[in-house]
Amino acid sequence: MKPRLPSPPARDWTVISLMLLVLLLIVASFATLPLKWREFFTLDAVRSVLELLAGFAPPELATPFLIKTGWAAIETMAMSALGTLLAVAAALLFSLPASGRMGGTARVAMRSLLNVLRSIPELVWAAILLIAAGLGPFGGTLALAAHTAGVLGRLFADALENAAPLPEQTLRTNGASATAAFFYATLPQTLPQMLSYTLYRWENNIRAAAILGVVGAGGLGQMLKYHLSLFQMQSAATVILAMLLLVAMVDGISFALRRALTR
Repeated sequence: MKPRLPSPPARDWTVISLMLLVLLLIVASFATLPLKWREFFTLDAVRSVLELLAGFAPPELATPFLIKTGWAAIETMAMSALGTLLAVAAALLFSLPASGRMGGTARVAMRSLLNVLRSIPELVWAAILLIAAGLGPFGGTLALAAHTAGVLGRLFADALENAAPLPEQTLRTNGASATAAFFYATLPQTLPQMLSYTLYRWENNIRAAAILGVVGAGGLGQMLKYHLSLFQMQSAATVILAMLLLVAMVDGISFALRRALTR
């Protein structure tokens, strides 16, 4: 006699309904937007793109301009590094109540604050903070810190919540204080994950810092906006190449640090 197969699990119609709703939204987006795909692939469009690309060659390689671009790249790097560092400090403080270690009310309140911080894009933060702090890299650094603190605070809080509670409970049972148990049991579990999140956000902040200059936050982005507004395409090409090299360098550094941490 053949063994009887178990009955199939019940279908979760909630998930199916959500997937159908997402599919409907995608179809509606393509239907409502005036996307002119045919015009994009015409000969006139191809000719216009080639003329635009030809205007960027050759890049500006004069020594004074390269020095100026190098200082702007350093400014962009400093903005991203300092903004990430400030965000990590704030995220560590926010993650403790957001992980529920200070009660349910504090958890809900802090997670609501983190949602607000990360739901506002860096460009919007920069537009707001540049009014208060003035033009320059200071406002851009604060904008990066505000948005990144919301992202990292949520990730750090989730990491603390998902940490195994037994090591900390064991230390508390043996007479250790709550602070000592946290630093010797819970934090070592989550620290590699937190460092990985931090490095990933630093990579993102390099790109964001280059973009924030468009609204007046300094760095390579401000140079790019200036030269594009004057149609100085060759100078803009040099700035774009500097952005690409800076992002590639930071990606390499971050990758090497993550490899070192996971060995």
